[in-house]
Amino acid sequence: QVRLVESGGGLVQPGGSLRLSCAVSGVQLSIGLMAWYRQVPGKQRELVASITRSGSTFYRESVKPRFTITRDNAKNMVHLQMNSLKPEDTAVYYCNVDPVSQYWGRGTQVTVSS
Repeated sequence: QVRLVESGGGLVQPGGSLRLSCAVSGVQLSIGLMAWYRQVPGKQRELVASITRSGSTFYRESVKPRFTITRDNAKNMVHLQMNSLKPEDTAVYYCNVDPVSQYWGRGTQVTVSS
């Protein structure tokens, strides 16, 4: 059974930092691309950052250079270090991985507010 479990969200003041983690289990094949998405109510889920198995990264423009995505291939985990957080970063954050991109976890809520 494929499981993606996100953690590390919370309430933080503008300018603060959070580190999100996602643990992936139940995948029988080698995990390729790993990504973080976010969603706010009433809007489509959007890609925040992604990382290939070899470490090549992609970031949406609005999070450069504040966010850093990393992965631990041995542990099947992906992390998102978020610095200099802004109110517009408030969202539920989800991880997603290939080759099981049809699976989503419950996400972790990030709220940036004073």
